[in-house]
Amino acid sequence: MELLYAALQSGVASLASYLAAHVLLCLVPAFFIAGALSALVPQQSIVRFLGPDAPKWVAYPAAAGAGSLLAVCSCTVQPLFAGIYGRGAGLGPAVTFLFFAPAGNILALSYTGVALGADFAIARVVLSLAFGIGIGMIMALLFHRDDTARLADAAVFAGGEGISRRAVVFLIALIALLIAGTLKLDFLTARLVSFDIALSGAPPAQALLDRLVPVDTIKGEEGLSLQGTALIVVLALIGATALRGFGKVDEGFNRLTTLTLGLIAATLIFAALGVQATAGGLNLVVTGRSIAVIVLLAVLVPLARRFEAWDLQQWLWETWRFVRMIFPLLIAGVFLVGVIRLFIRPEWIQAIAGDNTVTANLAGVVFGVFMYFPTLVEVPIAKMFLSLGMHPGPLIAYLMADPELSLQSILITAAIIGKLKAWTYVGLVALFSTASGLAYGAWVDGVPIAAIAVAIAGFVFVVVAALHFTEKYRSPATA
Repeated sequence: MELLYAALQSGVASLASYLAAHVLLCLVPAFFIAGALSALVPQQSIVRFLGPDAPKWVAYPAAAGAGSLLAVCSCTVQPLFAGIYGRGAGLGPAVTFLFFAPAGNILALSYTGVALGADFAIARVVLSLAFGIGIGMIMALLFHRDDTARLADAAVFAGGEGISRRAVVFLIALIALLIAGTLKLDFLTARLVSFDIALSGAPPAQALLDRLVPVDTIKGEEGLSLQGTALIVVLALIGATALRGFGKVDEGFNRLTTLTLGLIAATLIFAALGVQATAGGLNLVVTGRSIAVIVLLAVLVPLARRFEAWDLQQWLWETWRFVRMIFPLLIAGVFLVGVIRLFIRPEWIQAIAGDNTVTANLAGVVFGVFMYFPTLVEVPIAKMFLSLGMHPGPLIAYLMADPELSLQSILITAAIIGKLKAWTYVGLVALFSTASGLAYGAWVDGVPIAAIAVAIAGFVFVVVAALHFTEKYRSPATA
């Protein structure tokens, strides 16, 4: 019973810390962006650049380029992936976006270079780009019949009117809100104004939260603050009002629609503030991020009013559709990660990842999947493991797998593209992450570049041959 209680406590703690720290400023803007992509962007605009008939030299670099601009984790990217996939993007380019956005975005690469060195950053961007495009092409080849059937009418949308200028500006403002809430740049984290609020109950309340949801950086446990607790409560209230406010908005705007939007705006601003418990109460800090969020929300209001009422209704309804599809799976996955995390000991991974072996690289991949960390947190964790003796090869394998895969993201991906495609994607990510770790580790160990190139060529040949065999002998029914 004690073990069961500990497992449940770990799951609840994992869920609470995630909801408090990552949903509002990360996922909420991502859901609104996905809704805007689905409701306000004409399908032909997606099809033109990422559709099945778009040239590969355009579609795949465009997908990777779009992903490079967003500092998102494997969960935050899901609604964006669902948005472009549902609007007519080919499976291959959509998967490239899904892979590259968490691992190869500009912020992740720059942070890797600062924390681990330029060698790791260069290896990460080259491997992420090559394997992201490679995995996308492989997925497109394996499932081209399914994708052709899904996009049978895509040719109808090849011409016609493109995305309007007001939709482009609106999307840019939404993306800027997502970036402002996630980037850790000096001008965003700078303290502008600080206030002390006398509240005698704050210190003991924070002490209680620290006991219930402790901080453990090795396991990726972030803890729970008083601010985070308040955000969870408000998030539940937003969910309750959105049931009719967004869920029935296709029938027309109602009072709960306005209330939901107001609550979201207010909580985004509150989430952007710095709130810490002190000996005398609470310390409230206004940062550059706070100002940026307020300004962008103020800009979004007049931009939204430029659309017809029906367009706004469809935007909010599509946003709610993505929330209903993705958010329950996210909650289940984060809770399950917290339970599993209790039984996995990081020292086990360290013991078998000291050398550049297949087992060691697989261990790095498995660790990255089960010990899920929010975006960019994988970098200091990698730095810690490097200092503890983890070989650079398995470390690269971990850095490739951790941003891409987590239990919750696997569940969500399966809901979007189907179980067979999702698990094929998972297998390819694991395979290529392991191969990238072995290749980089061999280079670090002094193996000649020519020998590594021959090994990589052999690996690619085996993969291509296996794909050719699979494609040739798959039955039409299976396909």
